[in-house]
Amino acid sequence: MKRLLTYLFFAVLATPVLAVAVLLGAYFYISATLPQVESLADYRPPLITTIYADDGTVIAEYSHERRFLVPYEKMPKTLVQAFVASEDAGFFKHQGIDLISIMRAAINNLKAGGISQGGSTITQQVAKTMLLTPERTFTRKFKEAILAWRMEQTLTKEDILYIYLNQIYLGHRSYGVEAAARSYFDKTVEELTLAESAILAGLPQAPSRYSPYRHYQRAMDRQKYVLGRMLEEGFITPAERAAAEAEEVVITPRLNTLLDVTAYFNEQVRRYLEQRFGEDLLYTGGLQVETSINLKLQQAAQDAVKQNLRAHDKRRGFRPVEIILNEAEQTEFLAAQRQEFVAGGLDVGSETQAVVVGRRGDQILCRIGDRNATIAISASAWAGTIEVVAAGTEPTGNADGNNATRLPLGAVIDVRVLNAVGDPLELALEQEPLAQAALAAIDPRTGQIRAMVGGYDFRKSQFNRAIQAQRLPGSAFKPIIYAAALDRGYTPASIILDTPLIYENRHVENGDVEEWKPKNYEEKFYGPTRFREALTHSRNVVTVKILEDIGVGYAASYAQKLGIETPLQRDLSMALGSTAITPMELLTAYTVFASGGILSPPTYITRIRDRNGRILESIDPTDFATGMAADQRLIRQAPRRVISPETAYLTTNIMESVVQQGTGRQARVLNRPSAGKTGTTNDLKDAWYVGYIPQLAAVSWLGYDQEQPLGRRETGGRAALPAWIAFMQEAIKLYPPEHFPVPDTIEFFPIDRQNGLLVAEDSKDAYYEAFSPGSAPTRMSSEPQFKARDFFRLDL
Repeated sequence: MKRLLTYLFFAVLATPVLAVAVLLGAYFYISATLPQVESLADYRPPLITTIYADDGTVIAEYSHERRFLVPYEKMPKTLVQAFVASEDAGFFKHQGIDLISIMRAAINNLKAGGISQGGSTITQQVAKTMLLTPERTFTRKFKEAILAWRMEQTLTKEDILYIYLNQIYLGHRSYGVEAAARSYFDKTVEELTLAESAILAGLPQAPSRYSPYRHYQRAMDRQKYVLGRMLEEGFITPAERAAAEAEEVVITPRLNTLLDVTAYFNEQVRRYLEQRFGEDLLYTGGLQVETSINLKLQQAAQDAVKQNLRAHDKRRGFRPVEIILNEAEQTEFLAAQRQEFVAGGLDVGSETQAVVVGRRGDQILCRIGDRNATIAISASAWAGTIEVVAAGTEPTGNADGNNATRLPLGAVIDVRVLNAVGDPLELALEQEPLAQAALAAIDPRTGQIRAMVGGYDFRKSQFNRAIQAQRLPGSAFKPIIYAAALDRGYTPASIILDTPLIYENRHVENGDVEEWKPKNYEEKFYGPTRFREALTHSRNVVTVKILEDIGVGYAASYAQKLGIETPLQRDLSMALGSTAITPMELLTAYTVFASGGILSPPTYITRIRDRNGRILESIDPTDFATGMAADQRLIRQAPRRVISPETAYLTTNIMESVVQQGTGRQARVLNRPSAGKTGTTNDLKDAWYVGYIPQLAAVSWLGYDQEQPLGRRETGGRAALPAWIAFMQEAIKLYPPEHFPVPDTIEFFPIDRQNGLLVAEDSKDAYYEAFSPGSAPTRMSSEPQFKARDFFRLDL
């Protein structure tokens, strides 16, 4: 017995020693495999890439983790205290491990038969998040404790909180307190109140369960718990707690209403960044990207495109409705709308859908959400004679030539809100256009893109027609031909014979002869025609003759130096725009005329900075005054003169006549100097208008993605020009009136409109024409008549 007691005594003494030895052995074994905590001193988490408009407004964000890095010094003291009180009350006292919390958690875990409570300190949470994997095991907890102790020896408490509060996930893609403050309250952390800070501090335990978006009351209950803990720890007074609990906290959903407006532009920027820097840097690198987009012009461009497409679609008539709901389906549909309107509301001008429920006199009766609504039939004449018929009746529209439109009860129709106040709502009948359109605007003096709309709705089609769609420009290409001719000896007063032409093309394979007979849109010939008049009225035959005279190869090279990059079809059909090019290419060429002969290649990004503020790319050479590093570069080709100021001015001056007397005369409504040209393809599949004022150039295009005729008389002046006008009417509000500058070398002489020769200044037929130096006619109109030198030009 005595010997047994002796063994027992030594065993009792040896147990703690063995336990310590085991722990030490485990410590040294595991610690050798742990990462270095020193790496946390250079904390570089994934950051969001932000895209800015020209006024600094955020228009887009790209990230895997939505995070904005904020220095510890900018975090409110109450915010820090709220997190400490709720997550680790002893944070400022322990050395990374809180033994009391661990013992409490261990007891609870034993009772639960597994890991149910962590008992981790903030330091341990940082260690787990930054240096370890998230599995819930005793080995990981042991590693976590070792790393937490090491972190406390290496970093300050403020350093640890800085990492923790920037790294922690707080729900709804928000990582860190700055992102959460913006997401939930539309504020920066510096602006947070105590009440708001307590809500954020209550989220780490279960971000989705306590989301103030989805579970407001739970979030407020959790807020009270956090405030109570802050009071217990002496961080706040009872009065401060009571004031915070009484504060009416407004949750502001993070809605970027600009996304729909700038979507096509944003996607172009995103693609460039991904191609240039790679996906990883785009979504984690925290790039700051400044762009040239102007939000007022962008909104005006989108509105103009949508309104013009709807107007074109209405001219084609109303198509039969495709969705007809029974009573049960109507109930479900309207219930879903109610939920949608709770979030977004119904604003005047907004587009949505309504269910037809009846007719009363001149009104179609509808339901929209939980509201009654009416549509005035008299204001819907574009849909023909409208009849509301019984459910089950075959719907019809007037788009196929039938004048009657039948709307069965339960039909789902597109509508636009005219009056959102009162009962019933006032709506207008709409339908989603089938055609597509594009509109882009450039500052011709800098090449900066100010607006870009690539289609009707980015959510339904991401294809950017402003820069990706290659379409036939038709007559909108003619100014390039005329500018080239001015540099080959033509003048605005040159006379060309508008007479029939026949060209024969013999096929090598079978010897067949194919004839091409260019004709004017009016299918008439006008005889002797002044150069200016030919472009003003878009005479096809004259343009073909001019191109034949100056040479197809010369004209193609001329177009290339104006910014047309697409290889052109090198035959006489080039005169009529027979090669498909993008709207942006054509607009670029027109900016040369608007800028006095200077080509400024289009650019939409003005500066890119990395997360540290270092400039990576810029259009401003002074940003790299000390020399560019390997990863820095200018993102804009230097502006360069490509044609003379005189040629640019004469081309612009002639296109002013297009606006004043020709195919673009609707643009006179701007009541200020502008120049431009319509474009229509022979089969009416593409409609264009490209025009400019001295400060801004814009292109408007309209057509079907799957090419088909736009409809009878849907020319550039009717289908595309209205969008350009609507856009420019808003744009000119940003620019003072200006005349196009006239080069000092330009000469003005009185000429005869009929033959382009000189007349006396006091002649009643005198018309002052502009000429480049030394190109004015020298003969008087009163001299003996002259004869045609050849089949297309008069011998002057």
